[in-house]
Amino acid sequence: MEDDPDADALLERAGFDPDESVLTRRQAEVLALRERNVRQSTIADLLGTSRANVSSIESSARDNVAKARETVAFAEALTAPVRVEVDDDTDLYNVPKLVYDACDAAGVKVNHTAPDLMKLVSDEAGDAVKGREIQAPLLVGVTTDGTVRVRQSK
Repeated sequence: MEDDPDADALLERAGFDPDESVLTRRQAEVLALRERNVRQSTIADLLGTSRANVSSIESSARDNVAKARETVAFAEALTAPVRVEVDDDTDLYNVPKLVYDACDAAGVKVNHTAPDLMKLVSDEAGDAVKGREIQAPLLVGVTTDGTVRVRQSK
């Protein structure tokens, strides 16, 4: 932990721009300090507020970061040059071939081996994959740089 944490300096070094961020300046300050293991009570003293308020600000900031990541993943899957729709009841072991075939047709290289791709799909699909069975439709997108994004379809 820093002896005298300076939130303004941390934000400046990290290139925080409030006009381009989903975070408020206060949320960014709290996250910057918390990521440096500054206690919430210390942050509350620095910002002239309560520890409960700092906790609320931190929670909102982390929710906003998660939503921003989700939005980026959605946009990348939506605009990816390779989009593979995987039906429910598909065997997870068949997914790599579906993705590789679509990537070959689009001239896009996948940066994953078949076992790595199966793990990635399983991990990112959440409860849509149980064991080897795809239990809900998925959209697997592959960007031009080979990044794979997995979304549950509705």
